[in-house]
This record gives sequence, structure tokens and C-alpha cells, in this order.
Amino acid sequence: MVINLKLKNLIITFLVISFSNIAVANVEDKHSAGAEVSVADAKLTFWDMALLKNDFIDSSPADRKDDIAVGELDVDGGNKAIIINMAQEISDNNNGKFDSVLISHKNKLIFESYYGRGRINLPHFQSSVTKSYLSIAVGRAIQLGYLTMADLNKPVVSFIKGVDLEKIAAGAENITLHQVMSMRSGIRVSAEKQKIIMDSSTKTKGSNVSQQFLQHSDAISPESQTFKYQDADPRITMQVLNSVVPGSAKDFIKNEVLAKMNITDYGWKEDVNGLLIPESTSHFTSRDMLKLGTLVLNKGKWQGEQLISAAFLSKATSNITKPTEDWISESFSYGYFWYQTELIVKGKSYHAKFAWGGGEQYIITFEALDLTVVFTAHARENNTMQVMAENILPAFIQ
Repeated sequence: MVINLKLKNLIITFLVISFSNIAVANVEDKHSAGAEVSVADAKLTFWDMALLKNDFIDSSPADRKDDIAVGELDVDGGNKAIIINMAQEISDNNNGKFDSVLISHKNKLIFESYYGRGRINLPHFQSSVTKSYLSIAVGRAIQLGYLTMADLNKPVVSFIKGVDLEKIAAGAENITLHQVMSMRSGIRVSAEKQKIIMDSSTKTKGSNVSQQFLQHSDAISPESQTFKYQDADPRITMQVLNSVVPGSAKDFIKNEVLAKMNITDYGWKEDVNGLLIPESTSHFTSRDMLKLGTLVLNKGKWQGEQLISAAFLSKATSNITKPTEDWISESFSYGYFWYQTELIVKGKSYHAKFAWGGGEQYIITFEALDLTVVFTAHARENNTMQVMAENILPAFIQ
């Protein structure tokens, strides 16, 4: 099934005229303090941040010397009238509590907007998009030779140090990295036992979380290895990464992935065992989210360097399995912590690869259109994909 959304009738001329004064007021100063975290607010969390008094909407984003090339909407692609209309609708009716929308076309940031609690220089919570960053880090490990593509089909217990094979559940020794990264490990742990495993107060520094999941699971069989969205699989993946790279996974991600892309202003919570919590808890700015989306769009290349294995990214963002949770759209498929779907506009299908986190955070790429779009928000229910199909894609379709 595909998402088939009807394009709204846009009364573009009227809306652009009515919006023009607001747009000029918001983008007159490209470094407007209103869209940036002030010195006084620098230590506040996202949830402590006051709502913007005036939404910040910019069709010619400023060069902030952060390794993001910038351009201008219309001049460098996109229909300005359609995008500005979208921004006005969000600003006027922000029921979805959007915090930012950024658009990059042909590797240039050509539209940048902030609403609600969104700020240019404020890292935004990522929820499950965090899993997608872990996937990218595994791709970096493969690019550097710490893992191989063949290793994806090897048992995770062959990588993780200190697993007591005599104590793990029957069949757990056969769970592969491919299976945990596509949420098909087959691990089934009771809610009560999982709470104990995940409760940091019950663990000590150096705790082997993988041992706990593998040990307390029901028996693993091919029949049990169906899709299940759970914390066990990314946690095991993080521990595999931590076992194969020099030093720690935390330092590897910091130095070999994020620093390579000039991403320094971020947050990522550590578990009591010293590992980064991989299923959520990271915070990144919208601009840095855009960098990571551009990296995927460009098949792992960043500024001419093959940063992430292209073969791995192709696999990670492919249709490996079908999510079965009722809260996941039937049109979505799943790779290695990355989703895929098709959006239909004017009778034509456009393939999207995207990271998705609750709240709603999205990094969406369209290879056919050379397009990357970032959304951040702080609402459980949102119409993000509808906005994407009805208000953004039409602006880039000839």
C-alpha cells in the first residue's frame, strides 16, 4: 500500500501577498536572536524553552559556517509560493506543534523555519531517530574495516565480549546482527523482566545488557523471529559496535561520525553501563539532522569523502521487513533502523527513505528529487507525511 494524498487547491497569489510582511519581518536579520537560544537560556532544556513569540521563516538561509551549503528557494529550486504557503499554514494553525521544517535541495539548504520551542542552535530531542544514528555508526565501522558486510550475517554473540553462552536461551546463539538491526531478533522477554533489565537502578557499571536479554528471553526459533519494535535489538547492536571498534562506541560515534561532519553541539544520554542509550535519548539541532540526511542521500559521502559504507547504507535503507505494529503505517517498510515508503503526488510515486521518532521527528530523503527534509515537533499525533506529500513535494515536481 502507498500513501495516496490529494493535493489541496492552493490560492497562492493571495496567500503570498498576505504573508509577505510576516516573512520579511522574520528574516530581516539572518542571525535574529529570536530564533536562537540566548545566553541566558543556553542551559535550559528543550521542554523549559518558551514558545517563540514570532515564528522564524527564511527562504534564503544564512551561512552559519557549519559546513552546510546554503542557497535560495526558487533560485536554487522549489516553488517559493507553495513552500511559503505551507509555512504560513503551520504558523497559523500549529496544532501539530511543529518546531522546525528545513529543506535541502541539491545539497543546499534553501528553506529554514522554526516554530514553537524550535531554535536554530537548540538541540531537539530525537526519540527513535536515535536508532538511525546508530545504524549510520555501524556503517562507519564497516567503512573503516572494523566490521564487514559478511559480518552482518554472523551471530551477535561472536562479537560481544563476556557473554556466557551456557546461560542464554535456546537458539539465542544464532541471532545475527542483520536480525537485531531489522528488529527481528526473536527475543521475547516479559514486561516485568524487561523493566528490571532496563531499570538503571538495578544495574552496575559494566553491566552486560545483551547477556540479560539473551538469557531471560523465551527460546528463539525461526517462527519467533518476526518484526517486533523493542529496545532489546538496538541495545544489542550498540554493544556489538562497542565491542568491535577501538575504545568505546561513544567515542567512536563522537570522533568518527559526528566530528567528521562538524557536529559538536549535541546530547546523548549514557546508560549506567557506560554505553549510549541507542533507542532514544539523543538531542541534535535541526541543521545537524539535515547533515545526516544529506549523508544518506549522497550514499555515505560527505564533502567528497566516503564516510559511510555505500553498500551498507544501500542495505540499511532498503525494504528488509514489514513492520507489524498497528501504530506504524501499512505503507512503511523497514531496513536497519530506517524506514521506507512511497508518496503519491499527481499520480506519480516518489520513494522516501526516512528516520522517524516519536514526537514527531523526521529526516526524509528523496533520491529522485535530490531532496532532504527535516521536521521536528513535540506532539505524538502529527500530519507530517501529509504536509510532505501535499505541500513540499509539489514544490519540487516539474
